[in-house]
Amino acid sequence: MIETKHPILSIRRQCELVGLNRATFYREPAGESALNLQLMRLIDEEYTRAPFYGYRKMTARLEVRGYNVNRKRVARLMRKMGLRAIYPGPRTSISARQHKKYPYLLRGLEITRPNQVWAADITYVPMPSGFMYLVAVIDWFSRFVLAWQLSNTLDGHFCLDALRLALQQGKPEIFNTDQGAQFTARAFTGELETAGIRISMDGRGRAFDNIFIERLWRSVKYEDLYIKEYPTVPALDAGLYDYFDLYNYERPHQSLDYRTPADVHFSAPAAQL
Repeated sequence: MIETKHPILSIRRQCELVGLNRATFYREPAGESALNLQLMRLIDEEYTRAPFYGYRKMTARLEVRGYNVNRKRVARLMRKMGLRAIYPGPRTSISARQHKKYPYLLRGLEITRPNQVWAADITYVPMPSGFMYLVAVIDWFSRFVLAWQLSNTLDGHFCLDALRLALQQGKPEIFNTDQGAQFTARAFTGELETAGIRISMDGRGRAFDNIFIERLWRSVKYEDLYIKEYPTVPALDAGLYDYFDLYNYERPHQSLDYRTPADVHFSAPAAQL
């Protein structure tokens, strides 16, 4: 049995000891009881629609939908899902006090070109028999999704993998995230610093610092995940591959004058690095 929060051994080391490929471990959906999975699915729907709900309002919404659950249970499930209400700032991951925090660099910044600012964020993905976490790296100017990865834990390896995939396509001047432990980890920030990228982190009290990626999550969920309810991780992986391809290359965006992210990302002048 692999423990995601073992006091001594990392997930990588536990997998080595039991002869399990780490990639295989991350490809299995995380489990919960059938009732909790249903509650988490409903919580995810409510949060995607109204991310300002804390656990008290979320409990009230669940009661309206016919589920008599106590606040402690809802609070625990929201923590497990990595959700915190936006009042005033979104927190989809939990910070680590020992990790260095970086200043917010986007205040008053005019974003005028691709590869000027990239951002990353994590969201919860419900499945019929479990759940996964999804991280994406997006270009702020073009809304182009540069890379994404799935994981059944929030330990940060999949965020680093997504970052490395994105950096194979270029690099931004600034990389913006929240202050979650996955993004403040030395492995993650060190990768950015080595590439000469300035690090920006959302300050507490900033309500919509990652608004474009929050909009991406709504699109992914309402246009794909909630409709198709992928039964397995391989099916989810393949479905997301198709969706992000459509999102980048075929789906017109009103905010981009009905052009696609790819049209804007590859035709607009890039940042001068």
